Amino acid sequence: MDKVKILERYMPVEAAPLIGRWIDYFKCEFKISRNRNSKFGDYRPPYDGKGHRISVNFDLNPYAFLVTTVHEFAHLHTWNEHKQKAKPHGTEWKLNFKKMMQPFFDKEVFPPDIKQAITSYLNNPAASSCSDLNLYRSLRKYDVKDESIHVVEKVPMKALFKLKDGRVFRKEEKLRKRYKCVEVSTKRVYLFSPVAEVELVED
Repeated sequence: MDKVKILERYMPVEAAPLIGRWIDYFKCEFKISRNRNSKFGDYRPPYDGKGHRISVNFDLNPYAFLVTTVHEFAHLHTWNEHKQKAKPHGTEWKLNFKKMMQPFFDKEVFPPDIKQAITSYLNNPAASSCSDLNLYRSLRKYDVKDESIHVVEKVPMKALFKLKDGRVFRKEEKLRKRYKCVEVSTKRVYLFSPVAEVELVED
């Protein structure tokens, strides 16, 4: 099947032809991956006879899929220009991300709130990567809602929640940007991102 037709299943239709051209131009292996809780996407530079490789999680909403795809292609482009000399989310990468995002802004692919969040992210040198919470929250609004899933910042204080692996935690206080949570079985303390996805447990 034509790669553009496949891409149209996962991202806004009007964005698919350009991403298809990028795959060809950069001679990139582009993989639609299973869900990975730790990341939305991944870029790997040429190594051991293999070319550029990008993977993006299959279960992202179309806007999150496109933002992640552009994010990873910006890593590829930055590697081509600077090899290992550029920081992963440094100035060179941000310039390329901004430049590569522009065609999708011109086509008005994104809703205004996501466009604003991307622009704000790119103008904020303190944001180290696309774990930028403002951008993440904007993208999440377009997810298909699962009523059983909550983010840690919405879980009541002292309430119990569990992860996909079954471990149960009690939410304690907020420490700067993260939440202190105690694993019930071991009493060990962990710090959770406010947007980590969890399931509530009856006390």
